[in-house]
Amino acid sequence: MKILLIYNPVAGNGTFKNSLDWIIKTVQEKGSYLIPYRTSTAKALQKMLRSLDLNSIDRIWIAGGDGTIHEVINALYKVKSDIPVGIFPVGTANDFAYYFQFPAEINKMVNILLQDKFTYCDIGIANNHYFLNVASMGSLVDVSQKTDKKFKNILGLLAYYLKGAEELIQLKPVEVNISCQGKNFQDEIFFMLIMNGKSAGGFRKIAPYASLTDGLLDVYIFKKSPIYELLPLFIKVANGEHTESRYVDYFQTAEMTINCAETIGTDMDGEKGFDYPLKVSVKPRKLKLITG
Repeated sequence: MKILLIYNPVAGNGTFKNSLDWIIKTVQEKGSYLIPYRTSTAKALQKMLRSLDLNSIDRIWIAGGDGTIHEVINALYKVKSDIPVGIFPVGTANDFAYYFQFPAEINKMVNILLQDKFTYCDIGIANNHYFLNVASMGSLVDVSQKTDKKFKNILGLLAYYLKGAEELIQLKPVEVNISCQGKNFQDEIFFMLIMNGKSAGGFRKIAPYASLTDGLLDVYIFKKSPIYELLPLFIKVANGEHTESRYVDYFQTAEMTINCAETIGTDMDGEKGFDYPLKVSVKPRKLKLITG
């Protein structure tokens, strides 16, 4: 078996590369062959994939956080590849990996990734760009983009929370137009999360009813509310009780369109998103993921 390992050298605390020789040795002892590739830019990644004979690659392993996985999956689909994918969750939040309860220990993940057990996962698509875990828009959604990478490596998830607290003072509602399931509606909101997985920004219970195999996206709209209601609301989010709040609308859908006249941030898996209108849908069972 030939395996392409694409790794982010600075993801998480940057220690994955220290295990690289052990991983190569372990794979070779199993009678397989591993090709390591160090990520740099999305353009370089696509060029590398196009230069390979992907028909000779049996597995692609990705070592990094949600942003790295997002980047690799989009590059793969641009070259029309459906090779089975495995992940080492060595990023900051590891929201996508959390759904499968993948272990943080690299030796345990190698054992999982060498197995021939797969899950066919849904993935989202927004303006012809794929997302695995979450697409979002509004205030606060670009916190991961604005957080200094050095702080992420040192503080982990705490870096996100500190940056989020800083952004709260600039929180402002925006008016959005939403078309979904044959209906159109308008509302003032702080932000919106369109979830494929269960976790976002390290909040592990933010989408308690989400499934990666149901062909649906779980949508959470955080509506305009008094500022003093925000702390109780975020406590509810941490406990998975926010759907009970009158300031949160929740529904499931396979597709929707969002329009906003204001210049307000969008985000996909922690990476910069796209301009409006956002046309969002789900591709059922698109990703063949190694799950052990």
